Amino acid sequence: MSLTRDLVRLIDAKVLADADLERASLFVLDTVACALGAHGTEPARILTAVAPPGSGDTARQAFHFGGLAHILEMDDLHRDSVTHPGSVVIPAAWAIACARGLGGRAFLAAVLAGYEACCRVGMAVGKAHYRVWHNTATCGPFGSAMASARLLGLDEDRTVWALGNAGTQSSGLWEFLSAGAMSKHLHTARAAESGVLAALLAEEGFTGPATILEGEKGFFAGLCPDPDPAAVNADPDRPWALTETSIKPWPCCRHTHPAIDAALSLHADLGGAAIRDVRVATYRAALDVCDRPDPHEPYGAKFSLQHCVAAALFDGSVTQESFDGPARHRLSDLRARVSLAIDPTLDRAYPAAWGATIEVTSEDGRVLTATRHEAKGDPDNPLDAGEMAAKARLLLTGGGLEPAAADALMAAILDLASDRPVASLGLFAAGAASRSGRSAA
Repeated sequence: MSLTRDLVRLIDAKVLADADLERASLFVLDTVACALGAHGTEPARILTAVAPPGSGDTARQAFHFGGLAHILEMDDLHRDSVTHPGSVVIPAAWAIACARGLGGRAFLAAVLAGYEACCRVGMAVGKAHYRVWHNTATCGPFGSAMASARLLGLDEDRTVWALGNAGTQSSGLWEFLSAGAMSKHLHTARAAESGVLAALLAEEGFTGPATILEGEKGFFAGLCPDPDPAAVNADPDRPWALTETSIKPWPCCRHTHPAIDAALSLHADLGGAAIRDVRVATYRAALDVCDRPDPHEPYGAKFSLQHCVAAALFDGSVTQESFDGPARHRLSDLRARVSLAIDPTLDRAYPAAWGATIEVTSEDGRVLTATRHEAKGDPDNPLDAGEMAAKARLLLTGGGLEPAAADALMAAILDLASDRPVASLGLFAAGAASRSGRSAA
C-alpha cells in the first residue's frame, strides 16, 4: 500500500450528494468568472498567444484556463492546505470533459475529487514548505490528475500512476514576488496541465511511482522540511474539501483578507479622521508573503498588507483600482504608517484559521481595534448565493461579456448538475464572442 493508493480509495469511498454537486457548480462559476474576467490583462494576452484556447490540445487547454483563472487574485482558497484548488482542478476537469464530450454531473463529481486530492496533499506538506514553495503549484497537480483520472474512467492502478507522475512534476517557487513577476499565473497553468498530461499518459499505460509522496526520494523528502504524511488520509469522513474552501471578495492575496475585513469595519468609525498610525498583528505566513511596505507595481500591491490595509481604512473599499498607480501614490503616506507584527495566538491557529487584529490610532487620540479570526468569504463567514452571483457578474462583464450573455452563462454553469454537456458552455469562445453580443451559453 501507499499514501496515494489510500488517497484514491478514500476519495472513491466518499458519499456524493446532489447538494455537493450543486455546491461545486458555484465554485465552477467563481473560477470561470475569474478566468474570463482576466481578459484584457497583459498576462492573459501572453498566455493566449502561447497557448491559444482553440488549439485542440487538451493539456494546453487546461494550461490556458488555469493560467487565466489566477491572474486577478480572486480565485478560491482552501485554508488548511493553503492552496487555490479551483484554478488548477476546474481547468483540468473542464478540458477533459470537453474533449470527451462528458456531462455536467461527471464533471462536477470529478471537481470534488480533484479538490479533495489537492487539499489533502496540501494539508500534509507542513508549514515550512510554504516559505519557499507555492502550495497551489506543488500540490495542485495531484488535484488536476485526480479530476482527470475520474473523467477518463481510470482504474485504481492507473489513477495511482497518474498521481505519481503528477507529483514528479510538482514545482513552483515564491521568488517571483521579489520582482513582481508573472510566474504565479504559470504555477496554476502548469499545475492544471501537468495533471491532465499525467492522467492521459496513465490511460495509455504509462506508469508512475505509487510512493511519490512518502518515498525515500519522493515529494515529502524533497520539498517538505516538516511534513505530516498522516494528514493525507486523516479523517476520511470529514466534508468534501470543496465545501470547506473560501471564496475571495477582494482581488488580492488571501493573507491580506482578515486584515482588510477588520480594517473595513473601522473605516466608518474613523469618520474621515486623520490616522496617526496603524498596527497589524497576524500570523507569520502572512508576513512572510505580504510584508511589502512600498510596492511599485499592481501585483506587488496585491501582496502588501500595508497597502491593502491603507486602502480599506482610507477608501472603505478594496477593488482592482486600489492597486493601480494613482492609488499606490495616493495611499503611500498612510501605507508608511502601517506596522506589522506576529500575534502568537493567531500564528498557532494558522492554517486552520487565518486571523488578524488591526489597531488604529487617530490624530484626535482615539484608539480603534478590530479582530477577525476568519474573513468574509470563509466557510464560517461565507458569501451568500447573491453575493457570489454579483461577484461573478462583475468579473464577467469586466472581462467583456455583455450583461445578458453573462447572465446566460451563469445560469448554464449553475445548471451543470442537470447533466448538460460541459462543452455547451463555450467558455473561452464566450470571451471571444462577447463583444459581438452573442451568448455562448
